[in-house]
Amino acid sequence: RREIGLRVALGATPRHVLRLVFREGVALAGIGLVVGIAGALATSRVVAAMLYDVSATSPAAYLATAFVVLAVAGTATWLPARRATRVDPVIALRE
Repeated sequence: RREIGLRVALGATPRHVLRLVFREGVALAGIGLVVGIAGALATSRVVAAMLYDVSATSPAAYLATAFVVLAVAGTATWLPARRATRVDPVIALRE
């Protein structure tokens, strides 16, 4: 909150603050997604015996999962990012 208050006090627009917070949240989700897909591909042979009528390395399944994860992360990041745009710099700097 202090960092955002300082940025707003120095002239950052709400649009810049929104973009900053949103980009950081989605970047973390993207890193987690890459690590998760790498882990899933590494363990696909173990899981292959448990799947029925789906390949363990099905590109459609990986794309659908990636889309859902990024959509949830984007939504979960959007709400705090919008709240960050309403930070009063005077109150944030007093804290």
